[in-house]
Amino acid sequence: MNYYIKYTITLLLTFLILSCGKSGNQSEITNKYSGNEVIKNNEGLIVVSKSQFESEKMKLVNLQDHSFPTYIKTTGMIDVPPNSKAIISAYIGGYIKNSPLLIGDKVKKGQALVTIENLEFIQMQQEYLEVSEQLTYLKSEYERQKELFSEKISSKKSFLKAESDFKKASAMYNGLSKKLQMLNINPASVENGNLTSISKIYSPISGSITDVNVSTGTHVSPSDKIMEIVNTEHIHLELKVFEKDVLKLKKGQKVMFRIPESSNENYVGEIHLIGKSIDENRTVQVHAHIDHEIKHNFIVGMFVETDIVIENITSKALPENAFVEVDNKNYVLMLKSSDNDNYAFVKKELIVGKTYNDFKEIKDSSLFKSSDQFLLGAYQLISEE
Repeated sequence: MNYYIKYTITLLLTFLILSCGKSGNQSEITNKYSGNEVIKNNEGLIVVSKSQFESEKMKLVNLQDHSFPTYIKTTGMIDVPPNSKAIISAYIGGYIKNSPLLIGDKVKKGQALVTIENLEFIQMQQEYLEVSEQLTYLKSEYERQKELFSEKISSKKSFLKAESDFKKASAMYNGLSKKLQMLNINPASVENGNLTSISKIYSPISGSITDVNVSTGTHVSPSDKIMEIVNTEHIHLELKVFEKDVLKLKKGQKVMFRIPESSNENYVGEIHLIGKSIDENRTVQVHAHIDHEIKHNFIVGMFVETDIVIENITSKALPENAFVEVDNKNYVLMLKSSDNDNYAFVKKELIVGKTYNDFKEIKDSSLFKSSDQFLLGAYQLISEE
């Protein structure tokens, strides 16, 4: 009996305490979010104490203007222009005498890459010297016959033969001189008697070594690839766009791309060229430039995933972490009132549209005022309701 009396007195005292609470905004906020459960007051507001708000680093945000693009998804690779890539090979084969460079080494235009040795180089220089000596005599004979013929002392036949011999020797001399120059052997040095059995190959561009296929002693022929050099100062994107999307593309459209095998970070570029033919896979080649302000160690051949922006609209939006999805419906907590101790929130269902860059478009934003504030990180409060 005493137990029931004590229980009844406790209920009456609780009722009296609650009925003597604060008025106005303070009367709305009578309970707190304990961190383990959601507390509602008599009007169904979700209440969070300011100490709890600060300790869990909660934030309030307003509706924001945010861009929501319409884009075409495609793939491609990072590449360089043809003049930024060089395949090194030999004009005349031979044995590699010296190859000091490794993959990853940086080289400058005109720097020696490999040295090739071949006895044919000496034979070519000998022929050049022989023709050079003959040319001096044949030139003198040609000029002599020309003068005699003009004075009608010599026959036309003798003049024509001297002219033919001289021009033939000149052609051989010039041809051998060009061959020696292509082998980077100085013809003037050869004429001074300095013959060599080696030829050096110099870098035609500045860049980095990306492939080396030889070592000291390797025999190479003119068709063999000795090494590859790539200059990454002018890297770009080579994209494959399906036929059905090509007419939506224009020069200057923004391209957002990422390296899925490396990170999810988005980088920016823009369309520069659009191909004019369709390949066997029904795709068109699209060339895009990368924003020159991007500082990143991209590697030629990297696979990229891209979004080509073909339209951009601006709408009111909220960050994704302001929403909680329950039964395919999106809810947020909007600030209803606050006092010195507590915040009171009301749950609102919103109609959302596109999602982009961690923001969700709000289709029914006209129902809210610009001063309305929403809670970030409302998941625990709504899910425990």
